[in-house]
Amino acid sequence: SNFFKDVSVKIDNEILYINVDENPIIQEIIYKGIKSNRIKEAIKENLILKPRSSYNEISLKNDKENVKSALKKLGYYFSEIEIYVENLQDNKVNITFDIDIGDKAKIKKISFIGNKIFKERKLKSLIVSEEYKFWKFISGKKYLNEDLISLDKRLLKNYYLNKGFFNVEINSSFARLVDNKNFELIYNINANEKFFFDNLSIKLPNDFDQQNFDRLNKLFSDLKGEPYSLNRVKNILEEIDLIALEDQYLSVNASVEEKIVSDKINLTFTIDVSQQSIVEKINIFGNNVTRENVIRNQLEIDEGDYYNEILANKTINNLKSLNFFKTVKSEVLDGSDINQKIINISVEEKPTGEISAGAGVGTNGGTVSFGIRENNYLGKGLTVQSNLTINEESLKGLFSVSNPNYKNSDKAVYFTAEATETDRLKNFGYKTNKNGFTIGTNFEYLRNFRIGVGNSHYYEKIDTDSTASTRQQAQEGNYWDSFLNFRLDYDTRNQKFQTSDGIRSRYFLDLPLLSETASLTNSFDFKSYAELYENNVSTFSFFLSTTTSIKDENIKLSERIFLPSNKLRGFERGKIGPKDGDDFIGGNYAMALNFSSTIPKILENSQDIDVLIFLDAANVWGVDYFDGNDEGSELRSALGIGVDWLTPIGPLSFTLAEPLSKANTDKTESFRFNLGTTF
Repeated sequence: SNFFKDVSVKIDNEILYINVDENPIIQEIIYKGIKSNRIKEAIKENLILKPRSSYNEISLKNDKENVKSALKKLGYYFSEIEIYVENLQDNKVNITFDIDIGDKAKIKKISFIGNKIFKERKLKSLIVSEEYKFWKFISGKKYLNEDLISLDKRLLKNYYLNKGFFNVEINSSFARLVDNKNFELIYNINANEKFFFDNLSIKLPNDFDQQNFDRLNKLFSDLKGEPYSLNRVKNILEEIDLIALEDQYLSVNASVEEKIVSDKINLTFTIDVSQQSIVEKINIFGNNVTRENVIRNQLEIDEGDYYNEILANKTINNLKSLNFFKTVKSEVLDGSDINQKIINISVEEKPTGEISAGAGVGTNGGTVSFGIRENNYLGKGLTVQSNLTINEESLKGLFSVSNPNYKNSDKAVYFTAEATETDRLKNFGYKTNKNGFTIGTNFEYLRNFRIGVGNSHYYEKIDTDSTASTRQQAQEGNYWDSFLNFRLDYDTRNQKFQTSDGIRSRYFLDLPLLSETASLTNSFDFKSYAELYENNVSTFSFFLSTTTSIKDENIKLSERIFLPSNKLRGFERGKIGPKDGDDFIGGNYAMALNFSSTIPKILENSQDIDVLIFLDAANVWGVDYFDGNDEGSELRSALGIGVDWLTPIGPLSFTLAEPLSKANTDKTESFRFNLGTTF
């Protein structure tokens, strides 16, 4: 019981005598040397001894180790702890932890050893931990942190599983002290053999209609011979879930059996009917910040429903995907009746705020950015963010609030306010200030297909001086514009980061409701990813955008279309298409076709460099008021090679491009580079 220092027992004349020597009672536990309440709470969380509990020397030694372990999880690997016990009257004591937390342990270097297959540049981009640099004064990811290391290992393992390495082993991760304050973080990876899907089949209960599951056969056929992917297995299980639920199979669970034959994997998906039980109660524990309704909004199963293991597992996945919790656990217990179940869900919360800052320099000039984001504002599940971006010609600030599940409707509602200033007075005689806000919603209409509807309002002021052209001076003044925004997004990418397969197709429409120029804007952006051979990622994209006035007016300077710099390499950004004097003013129409493909065999042994080839073709043309040299009939195109290099300063990308076709007025750019870093 830990209540007593000593206990002795004896029997005398048929009487049992128990003599005890009580441990002192702890009156107070004091923590010296730590000012941060967050650190204090972290070290107190797993302590055995508490105020008003019995003092025990063995427990105190264990608590000392618990404190050191908690500090290590926070990155303090060099802490020193002294413990003082003060004896008081009435068999009581005070305990003082005198703590010198020391400096945080920095990650000087991150290394990957073993049969890792992929280059270190790729693997570093997957993990959260990052190497310490003196300018990274905001990022906390540069410190050694056990929780981040555990997350890194999961991210690495999932990446390999999605690349066909079914038996990948992240054997160990360990930190090696390289000097008095810094560590080398080392991940030992054994990818093992690559596996491919072979025969896929499904087993159904006798009373299930096989025809309801026929649509899976095409999916099975398409996957045969493809590299094994954990995401694809999950997609099949989700498809089975949908079919089972659509056909009112209320109490079912789905499992998958994997059988390896040589380098092939046979998968058998089995659906079982479980005994029908009613969910009597769902209890939620551990949510001290997050409101219970935010958690319950993620439940796929509710009290009073038939218990369904598929939906119960999907609920846990939904909660994990919120990224509000360090851990999410569940247990299913028998209820008050044999046909009832109680579900207990336990969550452990974690910080959900982020601060970011970054800077970049390149051929197109320099950029500085700063941002703050809270993903679970006031525990309501709201995302609140604000950011500021500054470059040589413009300044842009943005503030947004988003509710991903407004009033339990499964629809996201958002509000965005933004302000932009573009100053080209010195070179071209005009300056624009544009401020406004947008309110909208988006939701999943079909699987992988989302629809968005919004309403935006902008106030814009255009100033000119005597150096501006006559047409530009004619647009000086104040404008108020309101638009109806319509968005379609079809996304089948295998993953949003480091995508290697799938497509994304997006359509944007801005319809003028109240506007002097009544500018109607349409944009279509399509991108397809594929692996043409081992370790290759090839990308094809098509972009088309138009903006015209439905009132036959001249659209404003800020509404003209410029191609993003990555849509046309080999040319200076924004320096193609219509010109007004020396000023490239953009156009009413823009189009781009792009193809790129990585070449893993070039510089194969260089761990920090990737090489790709590309072919770009694009055009910007048409100005409603234009009576000068448009050059709109010329198609611009370029062929080139690109290099992505992970330097000690930050990611550096540069391209060498040779224009194949151009207009006389275009400004070409054979060499382009961009270097960025975060703080």
